[in-house]
Amino acid sequence: MLQNLHVKNLALIDEVEIDFQKGLNILTGETGAGKSIILGSVSLALGARYTTDILRKGARYGFVELTFTVENEKQEEKLKKLDIIPAEAPVVLSRPLKEGRSTSKINGETVPISLLKEAAAILIDIHGQHEHQSLLYKKRQLELLDAFASEKILEAKEKVRSSFQEYRKWKKELEEADQDEAERAKEASFLEFEIGEIEDAGLRDGEDEELEESYRRMVNSKRIVEGVSEAHGYTSGEAGSASECLSRAARCLAEAAGLDEDARQLYEQLLEVDSLLNDFNRELADYEKSLEFSDEDFAETENRLNEINRLKTKYGSTIEEIRAYCEEKKSRLLVLNDYDRYLEELKEKYERSLKHLEKNTTVLTRLRKEQSLLFADRITEGLRDLNFADVRFQIDFSGLPEYTSNGKDDIAYMISMNPGEPLKPLAEVASGGELSRIMLAIKTVMADRDEIPTLIFDEIDVGISGRTAQKVSEKMAVIGKTHQVICITHLAQIAAQADAHYLIEKTVEEGTTHTGIRQLSEEESIEELARILGGAKITDAVLENAREMKELARGGRGE
Repeated sequence: MLQNLHVKNLALIDEVEIDFQKGLNILTGETGAGKSIILGSVSLALGARYTTDILRKGARYGFVELTFTVENEKQEEKLKKLDIIPAEAPVVLSRPLKEGRSTSKINGETVPISLLKEAAAILIDIHGQHEHQSLLYKKRQLELLDAFASEKILEAKEKVRSSFQEYRKWKKELEEADQDEAERAKEASFLEFEIGEIEDAGLRDGEDEELEESYRRMVNSKRIVEGVSEAHGYTSGEAGSASECLSRAARCLAEAAGLDEDARQLYEQLLEVDSLLNDFNRELADYEKSLEFSDEDFAETENRLNEINRLKTKYGSTIEEIRAYCEEKKSRLLVLNDYDRYLEELKEKYERSLKHLEKNTTVLTRLRKEQSLLFADRITEGLRDLNFADVRFQIDFSGLPEYTSNGKDDIAYMISMNPGEPLKPLAEVASGGELSRIMLAIKTVMADRDEIPTLIFDEIDVGISGRTAQKVSEKMAVIGKTHQVICITHLAQIAAQADAHYLIEKTVEEGTTHTGIRQLSEEESIEELARILGGAKITDAVLENAREMKELARGGRGE
């Protein structure tokens, strides 16, 4: 269930924190007090679209957080499949809201908005003010039926989806195969050219890598040879080289070495230097010989690389891709050269996929029809609890003109709300208030089937009053026995059923408007009921009426 709501810097809210209770939680307040802000913040936490204009004026950031306790095994298993492990700890959904962006978090870990929405669908269901209008659309009607049937039709739906993909594949290929003889001849000629160009190249796997390595080595060798050759010119025995200069210096110092000990030592050092340089020159000459560079080999390697790279730009980024492209075109050429046989095989595959799709679709339709009877019975029962005394409800099936990935079923919710009246589509007979009650009945059925623990209803009382309002209030109380229900209402009959009653109110402090929320005591709840009943002036009679209404509601729940 939803344990806690924490909101900061949204619209008229500075900061509020609400602890919700089990059973029926009722939210009331004056028109314009900010009830929509409270539910809007819940929707934000569950992944609704965020825009910066929702932030409180002057605030640079906002925050909304929902804390849920997980109390049943099925719910826990579904969360585990999303890698959200409650482990007896609460599940916290939060969205820090900053200028221009927001992030989604589950238990403090940043997650994609899609995962947040998946988790939210397991934990809570929100019935917005205008959601009942979606019942007028056949697509939504089918979605609700499939959600009710869920596990019963899951395998069948997957088979339909898979067979539809196969069917669409062969249908598309058959449609694209409609070529005249001239077009086929033109395509075949082009394919022969491409295949010939690739095969004439004689490509080997890995050849491009080998050539690139050789090319790099050759380019570097050329540069090294030039450098070594120049260095050898400076150090060898050629005129003006270091070796020649050392020899001259030695000859000049030889006479002095015979006359002075210090000169002799210097002379010997010079001879050692000359000997080292000679050794260096021999090693340098050997190294130069090892770096033989062939302009012919270089040109050949470069040309081969250019050819391979040209083919890459046309047929694939690697030799493997080029050869695969060639094989693909060979297969296509074989098709073109024996086109009649190809068309025959293609038609056989198409007909086989169509039959497979027809079979799977028939199974899905049968299962849907079976579940629709149970679904309609449950909805009818729920509608009678909501003051539709003589209501008849059923789901009619018809076929779509074309197959889809979801089968071929076109359904319509049919209803008769008065004795003797024929069944008609919802859109033709149901008012806004009636649609709201019908959606309430459906939500009740769905909540029981899906085991969604928390339901939120935003002004479920639109367009109802009197006996109908009383019936709706009783239904809400019944739902509250097995689910946590959070409901915004303007009707005293519904508010009187509250297990926990919250007042949303707007205050003005120092010229600034603030929206707050607080849980009411028993006596405060009665006073709020009196305000709803009596308006601006609350008399003793109105208070007594409110108190009696509260006691009757409590008695109706068996308290």
